[in-house]
Amino acid sequence: MEENIPNPELLTAQLLAAEEILEEEEFHHLNNPAEGIKPIVKKYLGIPNHVEQIDNRFYFTDGDANVEVVVVTKTIIRVRLAPHSVFLEEFSYAVPELPQEAVEYSLFEDETEFRVSTELVNCHIRKQDFHISFSDNTGHVTSTDATPMHWEENVKFGGYYVFCTKECHNEESFFGLGDKATDFNLRGKRLKNWNTDAYSFNWNQDPLYRSIPFYISVNEGIAHGIFFDNTFKAHFDFGAEDATKTSFWADGGELQYYYIHGPHMMDVVKNYHILTGKHPMPPRWALGYHQCRWSYYPENKVRVIANGFRQNKIPCDGIYLDIDYMDGYRCFTWNRKYFPDPKKMISDLAANGFKTVVIIDPGIRVDDNYAVFKEGKENRYFCRRCDDYFMEGHVWPGRCQFPDFTNPEVRNWWGNLFDELVDYGVAGVWNDMNEPAVFGSGTFPDDVRHQYDGYRGSHRKAHNVYGMQMVRATYEGLRKQMKNKRPFTITRAGYAGVQRYSSVWTGDNVASWEHLRLGNIQLQRLSISGISFCGTDIGGFSGEPDGELFTRWIQLGSFSPFMRAHSAGDTKEREPWSFGEPFTSINRKFIELRYRLIPYLYSAFWEHYRYGFPILRPLVMHEQSEMANHFRQDEFTFGDKILVCPVLNPGQQSRNVYLPKGKWYDFWTLEMVDGGRELAVQTPLDIMPIFVKAGSVIPEYPVMQYTGEKDIEEVKLNIYYSDSDVRSFLFEDYGETFAYEQDIYLEKKFLVNGTADSLTIQQSMEGLYTPRYEGYHLKLNGLPFKPAKIIADGTEVKDIVFNKDKTYEFKFRKNFKKIEIFR
Repeated sequence: MEENIPNPELLTAQLLAAEEILEEEEFHHLNNPAEGIKPIVKKYLGIPNHVEQIDNRFYFTDGDANVEVVVVTKTIIRVRLAPHSVFLEEFSYAVPELPQEAVEYSLFEDETEFRVSTELVNCHIRKQDFHISFSDNTGHVTSTDATPMHWEENVKFGGYYVFCTKECHNEESFFGLGDKATDFNLRGKRLKNWNTDAYSFNWNQDPLYRSIPFYISVNEGIAHGIFFDNTFKAHFDFGAEDATKTSFWADGGELQYYYIHGPHMMDVVKNYHILTGKHPMPPRWALGYHQCRWSYYPENKVRVIANGFRQNKIPCDGIYLDIDYMDGYRCFTWNRKYFPDPKKMISDLAANGFKTVVIIDPGIRVDDNYAVFKEGKENRYFCRRCDDYFMEGHVWPGRCQFPDFTNPEVRNWWGNLFDELVDYGVAGVWNDMNEPAVFGSGTFPDDVRHQYDGYRGSHRKAHNVYGMQMVRATYEGLRKQMKNKRPFTITRAGYAGVQRYSSVWTGDNVASWEHLRLGNIQLQRLSISGISFCGTDIGGFSGEPDGELFTRWIQLGSFSPFMRAHSAGDTKEREPWSFGEPFTSINRKFIELRYRLIPYLYSAFWEHYRYGFPILRPLVMHEQSEMANHFRQDEFTFGDKILVCPVLNPGQQSRNVYLPKGKWYDFWTLEMVDGGRELAVQTPLDIMPIFVKAGSVIPEYPVMQYTGEKDIEEVKLNIYYSDSDVRSFLFEDYGETFAYEQDIYLEKKFLVNGTADSLTIQQSMEGLYTPRYEGYHLKLNGLPFKPAKIIADGTEVKDIVFNKDKTYEFKFRKNFKKIEIFR
């Protein structure tokens, strides 16, 4: 008989209230002289009176405190404060090592300032008050301190509270900080970073599951970023308390931040990825549709769900098993009553095109007859408190202990525990409850000790990286055991840099129109915050969506990098056919569209991996000088060629869509429209507004019930006419190995240009991969003339089909370098 588990929603509310009470009590005790404790006094930097240079590092001092300025690249400068001249040992989970880039830099001094400069950015240290500011190579100031950096001694734990306050300008906007549950533009917001199990979170609830201390400022059309690499509980104020100031501070650790210069938002995001890393290429199947529920069990139920997809002809690649597949919720075990032969079940699912993904939590049940616990206990792999007792807490299995994932030996042990799951055929692992979440107390006590890769610390320091290091252990273990196959991992909690190991989802959301709108914003924010492989629980985790809400969510999910429907066990079943017609057919239509566009999405992932581009791009990233775009948060581009505007309200039959400057095609009608304006678009239930940039080449695969179901015999290239040059590309490789790291890939670049009388399509190729297909199917959209002749690499194309929608199609059986189309 299983133990009674507390209601997660009630627990969350209690924990949030308790957290606020504890924070207030701590502040009271530390600041109340009547209780015999000296009030905390803020200490500010004084006047800088000396500078010392060691290579690309510059050290400034006021006689007591030290400030280090490091030239990282020609557009990135790091600032670090040591209140009493002693820096902590340099270590970061977010930035494994600083980029090794040859940079020219110089130090200048006059009566008013010191200045450290590269060819693109200057760091100014003002002599009169130690204010630090940054400017571009034209001298335009982009960021400046409002007060000198300052700190407060932490009399309870040791160390310091550290603060940085900068000027905030009238029309300055702020973006990023991960998936905060609020408006896309963070101006006027005050937010906190502390990984929290936020079951059924509300609009403006904060904090949530992840801590990404990186934001982008846009002011006067120029962008820069601030990455505050501090793992303690951190706070951000974007002009909330004082409209003329923006601040960030933390409850411990060092005041260490990176200034990342633009001038474009895209430049900032790319440079942030240089510091913290990018997603590795996912296995291609991970870009398909995934189905999940808490929980699908027993085995027969899993088979029924899988057969339902194939019988309804709705594509699906992934089936998830939640905690009920385990024996008493013990990780790395199977409930043999529910799943008597898991290896055969997984093999049968694979034969039908399904990959199996299983959940793993960090809580290990205290049970000496449980091999995982026994081994962890004997090797002292579990977290311990300050007096050397093991940290214990209750989660799903009952009384548990928790591995210290900040210990590399523990990460290696944890990674090896997946051997049986991999042997059974498990293709992916879902890391949950890793904020870490503990029933009753919310998370670990502050005094829990962590090895922290040899740099030691309490849970105050390790809390926000715990989930990241758990999924790191998972990813590295799977990569080793799956040989040359790419692992698929997903995590609920994380810190900056988690993208190197995992995809994420936005956590336990709610089946409501508000959460559909919120999820749309959260995914855009995650994407520009370094985490492009992201998605929501389609339909909402808790609550009951109706058919319209679920279908509109499927439409949004079809253009999310990660696409998964997921629901709680106390809700009605929520598969794409669960609501009957017309919803089943519309859901099928959009999931099929997702599969047709997989080569486009896969290419966007390559663009992210190779160049650091985010996959979802908000409108402000396209036109950051347009102030109205700072507050538009519905539309986004999927890659850089397809613009999507989800329908976010019930019964909505039309909506306004803003198109960036240029020419765009309505995806459904193929009508060409001018951008730089809003237009009204009809939105019946089976339509979500989608537009394609003129001049694009959009690759398309035939619809399959799962990726790899059929051999590709030809690739369809949808060409959208433009009278100006536009470039597109298609990335191809084996789809599941790491051969791309050895240049075994193929990147096809397309250049489309033309006039009113002719059109030229050119293709160039890079890489060592050879696809099996040889055929191409080209569809010409929006051509303003009827082709008199089409010549492909010197050979005239004979069979040209003219469609009723005034599009032209033709096929040929070889790669091409140049296609010319004449009036």
